[in-house]
Amino acid sequence: MKVVSYWLGREEMFDLVIRNGTVIDGTGSPGRVADVAVREGRIVAVGEVAEQGEHEIDAAGLIVAPGFVDVHTHFDAQVFWDTTLSPSPLHGVTTVISGNCGFTIAPLEAEHGEYMMEMLARVEGMPLTSLQEGVPWNWRTFGEYLDAIDGTLMPNAGFLVGHSALRRTVMGERSVGEFASEGELQSMKELLAESISAGGLGFSSSWAKTHNDADGEAVPSRHASETELIELCSVLRDSDAVALEFIPTIERFDNEVYQLLTDMSVAADKPLNWNVIFVNARQADVIEEKLQASNYAASQGGRVVALTAPMPAVSRLCFESGFLLDTLHGWAEPMTLPPEEKLALLSDPERRKTLNEDAQKPSAFRGVARWERLTVGEVTKGSLKHLEGRTIAEIADETGKSPWDALCEIVVEDDLKTGLYPPAAGDNDESWALRQALWNDDRCLIGASDAGAHLDFLATFNYSTYLLAAARDRNLLTLESAVNKLTDVPARLYGLKERGRIEEGWWADLVVFDAAEVAPAEVEVREDLPGGAWRLYSEAVGVHHVFINGEHAVRDGGFTDNRPGTLLRSGRDTEPVSANG
Repeated sequence: MKVVSYWLGREEMFDLVIRNGTVIDGTGSPGRVADVAVREGRIVAVGEVAEQGEHEIDAAGLIVAPGFVDVHTHFDAQVFWDTTLSPSPLHGVTTVISGNCGFTIAPLEAEHGEYMMEMLARVEGMPLTSLQEGVPWNWRTFGEYLDAIDGTLMPNAGFLVGHSALRRTVMGERSVGEFASEGELQSMKELLAESISAGGLGFSSSWAKTHNDADGEAVPSRHASETELIELCSVLRDSDAVALEFIPTIERFDNEVYQLLTDMSVAADKPLNWNVIFVNARQADVIEEKLQASNYAASQGGRVVALTAPMPAVSRLCFESGFLLDTLHGWAEPMTLPPEEKLALLSDPERRKTLNEDAQKPSAFRGVARWERLTVGEVTKGSLKHLEGRTIAEIADETGKSPWDALCEIVVEDDLKTGLYPPAAGDNDESWALRQALWNDDRCLIGASDAGAHLDFLATFNYSTYLLAAARDRNLLTLESAVNKLTDVPARLYGLKERGRIEEGWWADLVVFDAAEVAPAEVEVREDLPGGAWRLYSEAVGVHHVFINGEHAVRDGGFTDNRPGTLLRSGRDTEPVSANG
């Protein structure tokens, strides 16, 4: 039977028809073979479509799913030099939420631009040269920032309002090291309210000990009191905001953490997602302890959700940036030294001996200092190429040196640029079983891509295709359930209006992929950032097409020239969200 578009109420050629694919609508319902018709950016028919489309895709044997929604990205700066927000759309992501962990670049006063750039370079692994050359830094308010990028992006994008930016704008240099006065707190609340009214989707903050600025000091949000956090959250109540995001600690949770997360959610009357669980069966008791925060909040009228990564933790350490290494005991200051001073430190046998002794003392990430377990990844000097893929233990045995000395000599010869990889944590059967349980736990939300950040440290931007591949290959989730967790679940948590499902009248954010082949491609290094800087990168396998608001964004695994993304603004593009809703 011929389908008549309800959208205009008359027969008319569709803009796009995707035919014969297995439609998985995002709700978790079983897939079915159907056509999907699109007009003016909206889905107007799902079923047997007789009418022709101006553009047609034969998706026989392929899956047609809603576009994936990535709620934890850091594209705040990349929006200016790469409007595709690569590589996320290649992996089926059609909507991103940025401004997480308190690290937005708006609001902004001109005199604080240098501090913000250096902080982002330090804490989020964005090359300073790229921030200097690729970002104009010519706005002041949050609304002016949003206006500057509105209509320029490939994916849909929404932004939280970051605590460190609010603090720096209001308190200046006092934002590091001091509590806010009553007047300063009031000014921050007014600035947050103004930013939400301009379209900010919510509020983000961090108390993570890994979050330090370019001077090695705790970032501004880490100097806030509990009262300040809760008062800022209260601004969101009865507003158009939809979300809270926060890192309370990277260590164990206790009743004080439970209560703080609860108080923040209740004050805002919004769900709060905290970052992050990387699953390791050895930490099963600690993970369950942290998940009790959700139960605790629910008993008091709040809602707390844990963000969990779908893959084992694979990180890249580098002495050039020093990220994560700076959490070792006594290493915060040495990792902020200029390159030439850091090279001198690592070249001096006595000084580096003391540095290693400090690294072995108790700290949150002391395991990083098991140097023998590191594998040499990328090197920049030809004389070191033969070491790539080898462990420091192997190299130390061969050279007759201690693992620490062997490591230092490689790093120094390579001008600090060597990529070093600890063993993947949580890549065993027990951890995968726990991962499966958490994926099906309502207290968890799959995500934590960190796309746009840690460009030389993490390759978790491919989380969506990784999840689909892992769910398939390990038989951990049905395809319908995996799609649901990548689409409708995050879209409903953030109140994204008419996104996250394949449903008549909803926006045509669509992914066409091969369920048998979908996976992330091998991670590589690309030198494509402003200023000649490089990043870790990965394309996708098996993702044939991505449509955003009905327009072709990815065709046959490559980007098109279209920039159809909507700049998502609270109220206009969202529905009300409540901690109890």
